[in-house]
Amino acid sequence: MAIFITGSTGYLGSHVASGLLEGHGQKLNLLVRAKDRRAAELKLWRALQLHLDFPRFNRWLDSHIQIFLGDITLPNFGLSNTDYARLLQATGSILHIAASLNRKSEKACLNVNLRGTLEVLKFARRVAARTGLRRYSHVSTVAVAGMRSNEVVTEDDAIDWERSDYDPYARTKKFCEHMAHELLPDVPLTIFRPSIVLGDSRHGETTQFDMVRAFVFLARRRVLPLRPDDRLDIVNVDFVADSIVTLHQKEKPLYDTYHLSSGTDSPTCRQITGALAQARDCRGPLYVPSLAGPFESVVAWLSNRRGTSVGQLAALLKVFLPYLLWNTVFDNRRVVAETGKAPVSFTQYGFPLFEFSIRHHFSYPYQKWPETAGRSVS
Repeated sequence: MAIFITGSTGYLGSHVASGLLEGHGQKLNLLVRAKDRRAAELKLWRALQLHLDFPRFNRWLDSHIQIFLGDITLPNFGLSNTDYARLLQATGSILHIAASLNRKSEKACLNVNLRGTLEVLKFARRVAARTGLRRYSHVSTVAVAGMRSNEVVTEDDAIDWERSDYDPYARTKKFCEHMAHELLPDVPLTIFRPSIVLGDSRHGETTQFDMVRAFVFLARRRVLPLRPDDRLDIVNVDFVADSIVTLHQKEKPLYDTYHLSSGTDSPTCRQITGALAQARDCRGPLYVPSLAGPFESVVAWLSNRRGTSVGQLAALLKVFLPYLLWNTVFDNRRVVAETGKAPVSFTQYGFPLFEFSIRHHFSYPYQKWPETAGRSVS
């Protein structure tokens, strides 16, 4: 039986998919939004080339990957009755990773995060009723904890329905968790809540640049409107993906919810900028916390200048700022104890990420599908 994965062509999803292939030789059913099989293969190759060379990718594509052309927001994923039945029959567990990260668009978050998750949950119930479902794993976010200040948040204390949410993304992801618990009461369920996923500790390469742009912008400033001793819960994507793979594959994880975060070991602003300054052989920034309010106001104003590069950067900063100002971290003792692995401090790999992003102008140098490879047949 295969693992059905949504979001495999995304940044985190591609790390998880490659980990299941390379580490476990796991067969995968991948839902890919594309107009035809060829377009789906190209899209998947773009996502996985960060992890695999083409010959290895092509071998996995031929032997372990089944592509289903669909969309989680459509009834039955937009699949034909035959393909939907085939997917039902071939699925043993589910990893739901796909989500809209558009924090400014409530419409996108409602459509993808709520409607899409509901469709995945309906599919999970059908699999469970038909052949049995080994596990349903759902990738959420620490943002479900809502507005916080100067806290260490545990998994059990994160959801507070009386607390305000930062944005539509956080709000819809909180309801997605609730739906999973309510609609799959008898299915083994695991909720994963990553914190700020930024970069890979093993190398500087990345294909996801939204948060990186905000990080690089702030790293280049001589004055920062932040408190130097506030902690930033930034976590490396390889730790997050490996934790998801390990716990999804485990027969009986100890808990139903895990924070995939840096926790109380999260570095402070000063430690991060100090490490970057040392690597760049320059002086660190001056911290002026009193400028936080005016800076937020300017960023909010500039974010409305749509269609401009300044407006786009300001929109990213507007999303990033709450996580820089709330001085809140998420207890990760569960996942560290159970997997035996801990995240790598951002101070150790932030500079390679900074350097790669600058050198490639915030764009990954994708390889084309080799002309000699032709069209693969699965």
